[in-house]
Amino acid sequence: MNKEKLFEITIPQAKQVVSHGSYLDDDLLLFDRFEDVPIRSEPCRVHCLFVALCLDGTAQYSVDTKERMVKKNDVIVVNDGQVVGNYMLSRDCRGIAIMSSNSFFTEIIKEVHEISSLFLFANTHPVINLHPDKVKAFLDYFELIRQKVDDSTHRYRKDLVSALLKAMIYDISDEIYQLQQNRDPKKSRAEAIFTDFINLLKEHFRHERRVSWYGEQLCITPKYLSETVKAVSKRTPNEWIDNYVTLEIRVLLKNSTMSIKEISEVLHFPNQSFLGKYFKEHVGLSPSKYRRS
Repeated sequence: MNKEKLFEITIPQAKQVVSHGSYLDDDLLLFDRFEDVPIRSEPCRVHCLFVALCLDGTAQYSVDTKERMVKKNDVIVVNDGQVVGNYMLSRDCRGIAIMSSNSFFTEIIKEVHEISSLFLFANTHPVINLHPDKVKAFLDYFELIRQKVDDSTHRYRKDLVSALLKAMIYDISDEIYQLQQNRDPKKSRAEAIFTDFINLLKEHFRHERRVSWYGEQLCITPKYLSETVKAVSKRTPNEWIDNYVTLEIRVLLKNSTMSIKEISEVLHFPNQSFLGKYFKEHVGLSPSKYRRS
């Protein structure tokens, strides 16, 4: 018997079914009404970053089978690849929401690796309660971003929206960081391994890309490391390694005068050709085309 495929939520698909919403190509979609968010009661996989703020009432949903309750002034974070379901809103529920493609989000935060791991912490801690002052700041960001998204005549529209969204992401990341610092010290063994892996990766990704090496440093087998990281973050260690390496290449291509050969040396690739094949496989463009884009 064939298994029924999960319904998938993407920005292009969401744009087709919603009657309200401001959008920027297939990269960003904003909702000023919770009821327009195309999340179903049955399980569906999210293929974007989803961030929402509850302004009144309550909502409940499950994320990766765990039930969550949301109330006034709560921010919800759902990462790319997570499965949501059992989505229900109270009659008085109001809120706003943002969907960002993973590539757009990655491009915005490419110079700040820590933010990526902070947002992955939200995989297991997806609901954050905000102080009223922070709620006002979130709303101000949202309205300004919406205005700029709707201004299709602005010459620097996408760059301006990216800058505003980056500022908002910094503020949300600070809230996640505070939650992370104040969490139960008896965090699970799996979360501890994932955190240690990310910390090692941030320090060594420029010269070390073997999962076995990271397992050795953490005194666990590569198989156990892979299973644990995948269970916590929904990504494999190799996917995390590739993400950090490609982000670094992007940064160096766009923000330095280093040649591609010099970048390959800094990141310990065997040669320039190897780096070019690696980058095109993961980004879809050659390094030279990406630099000119």
